[in-house]
Amino acid sequence: MKTITLKATKRVETGKKHNKILRKEGLVPGVLYGNEKENVLFAISVKELKNVIFTNKVYIINLDVEGEVYTCIKKDAQFHPVKDNTLHVDFLRVSEDKPVKMFIPVTLTGFAKGVQAGGHLYQMKHYINIKASLENIPDQLEIDVTNLTIGKSLQIKEMKHENIEILEPASDVVAMVKLTRAAMSKADSESDEEDETTEEKTEE
Repeated sequence: MKTITLKATKRVETGKKHNKILRKEGLVPGVLYGNEKENVLFAISVKELKNVIFTNKVYIINLDVEGEVYTCIKKDAQFHPVKDNTLHVDFLRVSEDKPVKMFIPVTLTGFAKGVQAGGHLYQMKHYINIKASLENIPDQLEIDVTNLTIGKSLQIKEMKHENIEILEPASDVVAMVKLTRAAMSKADSESDEEDETTEEKTEE
């Protein structure tokens, strides 16, 4: 799993009024918590935060708050309902001796047999919640869908990954292949042509 360093400043004041001032200055208020230690309030620039917010990648973050560095992950972020600006961010402390829970992006690999037969591949889950030690957290979960045929799906219970505990219901569907309308129409058309041919031969 990749590591990224972000720089932030300490934040002493709290409340809506103070947070509004920070946002006008291009800063986002945040809090670092976890591991039964005291919370750390900080402010981070929008530009700096974009590296971990507007991406499908996941990182272990070295948060540098005025020289004090904390190892953490992004746990949550709140956004403006209209402008989509980041309003607040939560980081969670992590350590090598404790397993971490986090959402990892899912990447589908392979050319599904069902797609080759005219179906369409649907990805139902783009992120999967896992639990693992820091050293075993992958950048992404790659799932091979080559053997998926039309009408078939891949469920969480079928996924096998060493040193990772998947925290999702076993019956949840990750990906599936469905027959497209175009393929159905083509099949119906071919079936009608076969019926007409059969009728003509019968009449002869």
